[in-house]
Amino acid sequence: MAGLKEVPILGSDDTIETQEEAQIIDKVRDAGGQSDIDMAPAGSSIHRSGSRPQLDLSKAAIQGNFEDRDPTILLPNQSDDISHLALDIGGSLIKLIYFSRHEDRSIDDKRNKIVKERFGISNGSRISYPVLGGRLHFVKFETSKINECLDFISSKQLHRGGIDSHVWLSKNPANSSAVIKATGGGAYKFADLFKERLGVCLDKEDEMDCLVAGANFLLKAIRHEAFTHIEGHKEFTQIDLNDLFPYLLVNIGSGVSVIKVDGDGKFERVSGTNVGGGTYWGLGRLLTKCKSFDELLELSQRGDNRTIDMLVGDIYGGTDYNKIGLSASTIASSFGKTIAEKKELEDYRPEDISLSLLRMISYNIGQIAYLNALRFGLKRIFFGGFFIRGHAYTMDTISFAVNFWSKGEMQAMFLRHEGFLGALGAFMSYEKHGLDDLMVHQLVERFPMGAPYTGGKIHGPPLGDLNEKISWMEKFVLKGTEITAPVPMAPPGTTGLGGFEVPSSKGSTLRSDASALNIGVLHLVPTLEVFPLLADPKMYEPNTIDLSDHNELEYWFTVLSEHLPDLVDKAVASEGGTDDAKRRGDAFARAFSAHLARLMEEPAAYGKLGLANLLELREECLREFNFVDAYRSIKQRENEASLAVLPDLLVELDSMTEETRLLTLIEGVLAANIFDWGSRACVDLYHKGTIIEIYRMSRNKMQRPWRVDDFDVFKERMLGSGDKRPRPHKRALLFVDNSGADVVLGMLPLARELLRRGTEVVLVANSLPALNDVTAMELPAIIAEAAKHCDILRRAAEVGGLIVDAMINTLDNSKENSSVPLMVVENGCGSPCIDLRQIILEGMGRSLHTNYNARFKCDALKLAMVKNQRLAEKLIKGKIYDCVCRYEPAS
Repeated sequence: MAGLKEVPILGSDDTIETQEEAQIIDKVRDAGGQSDIDMAPAGSSIHRSGSRPQLDLSKAAIQGNFEDRDPTILLPNQSDDISHLALDIGGSLIKLIYFSRHEDRSIDDKRNKIVKERFGISNGSRISYPVLGGRLHFVKFETSKINECLDFISSKQLHRGGIDSHVWLSKNPANSSAVIKATGGGAYKFADLFKERLGVCLDKEDEMDCLVAGANFLLKAIRHEAFTHIEGHKEFTQIDLNDLFPYLLVNIGSGVSVIKVDGDGKFERVSGTNVGGGTYWGLGRLLTKCKSFDELLELSQRGDNRTIDMLVGDIYGGTDYNKIGLSASTIASSFGKTIAEKKELEDYRPEDISLSLLRMISYNIGQIAYLNALRFGLKRIFFGGFFIRGHAYTMDTISFAVNFWSKGEMQAMFLRHEGFLGALGAFMSYEKHGLDDLMVHQLVERFPMGAPYTGGKIHGPPLGDLNEKISWMEKFVLKGTEITAPVPMAPPGTTGLGGFEVPSSKGSTLRSDASALNIGVLHLVPTLEVFPLLADPKMYEPNTIDLSDHNELEYWFTVLSEHLPDLVDKAVASEGGTDDAKRRGDAFARAFSAHLARLMEEPAAYGKLGLANLLELREECLREFNFVDAYRSIKQRENEASLAVLPDLLVELDSMTEETRLLTLIEGVLAANIFDWGSRACVDLYHKGTIIEIYRMSRNKMQRPWRVDDFDVFKERMLGSGDKRPRPHKRALLFVDNSGADVVLGMLPLARELLRRGTEVVLVANSLPALNDVTAMELPAIIAEAAKHCDILRRAAEVGGLIVDAMINTLDNSKENSSVPLMVVENGCGSPCIDLRQIILEGMGRSLHTNYNARFKCDALKLAMVKNQRLAEKLIKGKIYDCVCRYEPAS
């Protein structure tokens, strides 16, 4: 699967390419059998993506049968001291980053080998090597609970390369001199403890080096890593990599360091101040008797600094000082009002003291940062460090200060992973970390329920075991806008789960843990590429629905919530309705509901939120609880019913004139697209008739003009006008959507027509199941069955390697070889929607929810039936069941 994600496929409903794109087919053909590592013949040039820790491959050997799907690979020269773990051990928190390898394997079956032989494609020997893809996990522990951190490392064998290291490492005894990269003061303080408990040495890295390296990595590799925070509103910013440097990095720990960053490894500390987080915590502890930093922050949210600070209005009788641009509410002197009042400390509210302190320190840091940016002519200021820790009000005060002093010309920016800058930098200090060349489209962030934060502040390891996760979800309580997570109990003799705290989240409150769910697991997929035929990749935005509009957000959350019980029923039924399946189904429902509640409270909690992200989150959550294909039996039943009537449909089409047939084919695609289990309106239709009855009813209602109707323009491109016949397209990429009638009675007949015209056809389908969408794994069997009744499909499928047995018998047949191929590739996706920055489009999700406004360098045809009233109104100013036939010539 991982290898297939690099396929650069065009985005539209049913997309048609011109000669310009011929170069892409090599990747498309090859994708079906590509594994995670390319081993080219001697002398050949190969780019090896460096997006993961590298291993020593010299004298690597397959153990056992080479033809096994997942053979064990022994690396006799691999040293054990290349760790997949790095630490930042601070005074309060331990930040841990570890790398785990993908469990997925690419499929290199007989069909793919024959396809490569048929087209003369050879990239040398290939083996499945999952270490090329993997995941970066972010975990926090309280430093006071360092033994839990050590237990966690030991339980996962992270200091020995991970629990799956037996697959990769030779069986020599572990190297006693193994090292772990670490930064922060605790790297010195706890060095002996790590040696005693784990037998490893901590290799100390410079904190400043790690800080800058971590920040550079995040800004280059994570989409929407940076954001502004003004009056409680987050807005994500995509940084142009060509315009990243120089920038100012302000790290607010106990003190403040102001760093000018000019490039990778090029930085200078240009300023700083001793008034920072330590000042706030120290003074706050003395003045309020708070027991923790977070308690002090929490107090500030309920404070009123006007009782303590002297404002401009206090000096000028409640009016502004307009001459110099100061409003009456501007702070003239922090704590200044206490001078004139005959009060003692106990007469002031701790909440007001905390807020006044917070503003005093934040405003001064913001001013110092701005002045340094002005001094060096820098456009961007990024803030990070222990003092911020995701606290909304802290970010607001810093943002206000920068905006005030710069007169609106600069904005303070923050990083979602800012607490892990040092740990990331330490990870990158490994000589062979392999992260240097990682591109933004090669990282996909997922938010599993147990990793590493859930519902509130959690300092501890993720919940990795499924039973452990289900047990935890069974205790999960959701009441209105309040989410309460239980405190897990650790069985005797185990490591425990890392100090879960009971959160109380209310949407109207700015909480100190407002960013507690902002960090997920980063999936590294080196084979992902940006689709090369996007007209303007930098301006591309897949989502067409703006979920920053609260009304839109509420509507779609309601849709997903109402669909949830039916989805759970289907998921449980797909697993045989067992007690285990019911338990997992209930846990999935609770988990996904918790995600929705969290996002309803803070839409930016997981980064920039679009409808595609929501739908993908649902599918990932299903897979997290081991529901691989919730609609398996439904898809099989619908495929069989549709295949039964396909021969009659093809006979009917062949009896028509060319022009009538083309219109009927497009009508057929639109009519068949009604079969979508993700639409409530369509689910209701299933109770009113059979698939064929609904399809025929839909066909009979196909009255032009459609709501969006470019068919005549498309027809002229396909058939020409008068005696002038246009040149056929070299290749067509058809992005298929639903199983059953949609693909069998809609897309296959269209593909057949294109093949008849001499156009190569590539059917692009999901890599993983999502609702009733057809997958690339299912398509070959469907095509093979359809080909029994159609010579055009049979010959093309043989040439494309989809019918292996027939292909073996016809490789030397020149007549058969003259046919253009029909091929199937994966899009690397497991969601109803598609993001062309990271993969690969027919259907409402692929061309309406996403990519409706996308523009391409080649011809594109977008076809869909609108099956949601709100979407119809928003996007095409129409109504439910309106049709879209949007043809866009090459940009």
